[in-house]
Amino acid sequence: MGPYRSALILAALAAAQAQDTRHVAEPSFPAACTELSAALSAIDGNKTLAEVDETRLDTARIQKALDACPKGQAVVLKAEGGHNAFLTGPLELRPGVTLRVDAGAILFGSRDPKVYEIRPGSCGLVDDRGRGCRPMISGDGAADSGVMGPGTIDGRGWAKLLARDVSWWDLAEQARKGGAQNVPRILVLNRCNNFTLYRLTLRNSPNFHVYYGNGDGFTAWGVVIDTPGKGARNTDGIDPGSSTNITITHCYIHTGDDQVAIKAGGHVGHMTIAHNHFYTGHGMSIGSETYGGAEAILVEDLSIDGADNGIRIKSNATRGGLVHNIVYRDVCIRDTRNPIYMDSDYEHAGKTSGSRLPQFTDIQLHDVRVQDGGKITLQGFDEQHRLGMQFDNVILDPSPQLKIAAEHAELTLGPGPANFLPEGPDVRVTGKPGKAAPNACIGKFVPMP
Repeated sequence: MGPYRSALILAALAAAQAQDTRHVAEPSFPAACTELSAALSAIDGNKTLAEVDETRLDTARIQKALDACPKGQAVVLKAEGGHNAFLTGPLELRPGVTLRVDAGAILFGSRDPKVYEIRPGSCGLVDDRGRGCRPMISGDGAADSGVMGPGTIDGRGWAKLLARDVSWWDLAEQARKGGAQNVPRILVLNRCNNFTLYRLTLRNSPNFHVYYGNGDGFTAWGVVIDTPGKGARNTDGIDPGSSTNITITHCYIHTGDDQVAIKAGGHVGHMTIAHNHFYTGHGMSIGSETYGGAEAILVEDLSIDGADNGIRIKSNATRGGLVHNIVYRDVCIRDTRNPIYMDSDYEHAGKTSGSRLPQFTDIQLHDVRVQDGGKITLQGFDEQHRLGMQFDNVILDPSPQLKIAAEHAELTLGPGPANFLPEGPDVRVTGKPGKAAPNACIGKFVPMP
């Protein structure tokens, strides 16, 4: 290893360490203030509830327990005897209080749109207004709270709504033709500093599984998100937005949209996404909102297996801004349509249709390997807003399906190997790739738990 490569790696490590400011320790389960026993039983392989049980809501008793629980403790939902299921409409978290779904227990979301309504008749339809449903679980200013497992929360996005021949996911598909689907999310957290998700399984959300916004300090550790890749539109896994000090680690995410989407409608930074496994979905994304600015983000030790997109930054002229100081390290991607996707005209908004112009620069890839081909897109916005990327030991395995498209880009290859040479309009390539073993990716691709 030459001195130049050593210096570059040390610089990258220093940048990564600067980003990983929280040094988060593994969370632990707080003591229980109350244990609530299940009164319902899941059927069809623990997939759903009997129709007769669909009005037997547990919302009131769970909320009462959350309201009464002292800070630092948890309300625990427990399976007991032959009963393992709870049924809820919207719940509100309280500061310092954790909701814990214990082993073997399942918290199902109601299929009744009326319980989620923000306005009369606002939930369970497609209209031009949108935002008509409350989430299953919300937190607003609930600092130091959390939701923990090892049980399951299931939004049943696939299931028909009560007295309706349409599911939450059907509404999302209908909205492709125009309008907005009014459907609930599982978790929406706003201004919830130091929030913890720990060893929890989330399934089948009608929309986003987890949205965290306007906060300082969020940890998702050992979370499993398992939702179909097809027919489950807009079911993002974890979306941190306008926030700082974020850690997403030891998670397994299989979903119908972005596994992680960092939303920079406000400034985002100091985020670490490490030791995770992604499957079907739309990838490790930053955007599409980037007008608040995104910086100091580290993605490392990540496998992406069978996704539509891999490493992706997306924005356009209506929602763009500066994205910089982003480090990807030790990433293995296979069987993915767009393994590396820098998209400055997301959803083909047009390059003259807005004033919030995207700029992606100081994007570093170290020890990244792409198997099974796919399309590499390296797209800057224009001559004044060029893509700036470095490829250090980035290997694209030979494949007849491999394609590379680039424009408006300043690209550096090396000092480690890079076995490709991007070409295109307004593309400049510098650097001198060296020799090194490609990322072996041994043991990276593992089954969903």
